[in-house]
Amino acid sequence: AQAAGICYGLNGNNLPPPSAVVGLLRWKNIRKVRLFEPNRDVLQALGNSGIEVNLAVPNSQLQNIANNPSAAGSWVATNIQAYPAVTFGSITVGNELIPGPQAQLVLPAMQNIYNSIQGAGLGGRIKVSTVVSTAVTTGFPPSAGVFTPQAMPFMVPIAQFLARTGAPLMITVYPYFAYVQNDVVSLDYALFRANYDVVSDGALRYRNLFDAMVDTVYSAIEKVDGLGRRAHIPIIITESGWPSRGRSGGGWRNAKTYDATVSDAWTYNQNLVNHAARGTPKRPGTPLVTYVFGLFNENLKPGAEIERNFGIFYPNMQPVYDINFP
Repeated sequence: AQAAGICYGLNGNNLPPPSAVVGLLRWKNIRKVRLFEPNRDVLQALGNSGIEVNLAVPNSQLQNIANNPSAAGSWVATNIQAYPAVTFGSITVGNELIPGPQAQLVLPAMQNIYNSIQGAGLGGRIKVSTVVSTAVTTGFPPSAGVFTPQAMPFMVPIAQFLARTGAPLMITVYPYFAYVQNDVVSLDYALFRANYDVVSDGALRYRNLFDAMVDTVYSAIEKVDGLGRRAHIPIIITESGWPSRGRSGGGWRNAKTYDATVSDAWTYNQNLVNHAARGTPKRPGTPLVTYVFGLFNENLKPGAEIERNFGIFYPNMQPVYDINFP
């Protein structure tokens, strides 16, 4: 099975029609795609494509779904059962809501979606999870990783739910932001380019920041009480990427000023795709399903210029740089 996929965001007013996008994905041999919201045209285009879909329940719908099992049932009927030709692999309930004001909604919403998936007879095929950022953990080196006090009350029962249902935890991993926000992180370590051990952690050695960030989360999961033999919850990376243009820095105390380049973006994402099948030092040889963020430069994304320049393609479907998906 292919370990690397792509995030197909729709936050632009000049994006190509979904049928053309599915053709592009197949041409590039991309067989896994993450969608941040259900979209009828996109889901119809993905039918019978052989592309596996990781679909998000948008944050805006969480309150209703957490409080109403019937709302979860209608969401599953409208966005999953209505597309029998689409191969759904997983559903994420809430994106980076822990910790935060909506954190307490995440697990009840996950449970309601899970029950609806089971009720639809799709439980064997579709896993239900949530997405958190690596900011839910703290600790260095990676073996010292724990959930932060703010995240712990939510992450412990979620980890127990994932262990019970055999589902992975979904995380977003951005060495780019760690690099620009921290003056001790080297560019080579962030880009998978270091040819020496940057971090030694007992018997484990780290030559790239991505592995260290992921293994910190694995360590935090393993420290959750009551999981027993099921503490080896898998992880899926729902977003990781590097912008191809824009300046960052200045906003954080230890930030460095960094001008994103096409060359660095290509280096990071190609190395990421190549690396996904290998696993991490903590879980070597276990492929780490990883979704590159993202497919297109999205011109309506708010924030700094970098936010509109994470795509590997321009909206006209010409490559910003050429990534090979094995």
